[in-house]
Amino acid sequence: MKDFDHLMSVWQGQPAKTQLSVDEVLKQVKKGIRGITGKLYWGIVGMIAITAYTFVVLFFFTFKYWQTYVGIGVILMTMLLYLSLIVRHYRILHKRDHTVNPTEYLKSLKEYQKQRATLAGWFYYIFVMLISVGLSLYLVELLAHSSPVKKYTIYGLTVAWILFLTFYLKRRIFRSEEEKLNLLIDRLQRLENQFEG
Repeated sequence: MKDFDHLMSVWQGQPAKTQLSVDEVLKQVKKGIRGITGKLYWGIVGMIAITAYTFVVLFFFTFKYWQTYVGIGVILMTMLLYLSLIVRHYRILHKRDHTVNPTEYLKSLKEYQKQRATLAGWFYYIFVMLISVGLSLYLVELLAHSSPVKKYTIYGLTVAWILFLTFYLKRRIFRSEEEKLNLLIDRLQRLENQFEG
């Protein structure tokens, strides 16, 4: 009888499967998406400002070397490509209302997650490489009459900055967003499973 009582107390002590509150999950999802879209929005605003400045430099400043024009052109095209990608990502998250059709919303979140994973993968490295090439070509004229010490110092700092962006900052930026997105998708899937099961 002691064993039975012990088994009953263990069984009753097991946590019951908690039912998720629809309102609470939707509030959390809305808040999480608002945070991600807010970052994307300010990224778009910043990229538009930098792209406009680069456009002005390319077309309204005069340079001696053709490499400078090519470098600035490469930087401008790379920024326009990146701008188009983040605008597309912003639209994916911002255009859908999660209360109208949660299943479609979950699909759009998964689509966004897949596209961001692609961006975090190969495209980020291509982006950094193209910006580096453009910056290197631009610096040829900028540093043409500088001392070798100044040239090596600026090129060294530029390479260090690019390595920092590539190997440290990239992981932090994309990992944080990926964790938030995984949490939101998990909550929506659990909610969906709750109503199916």
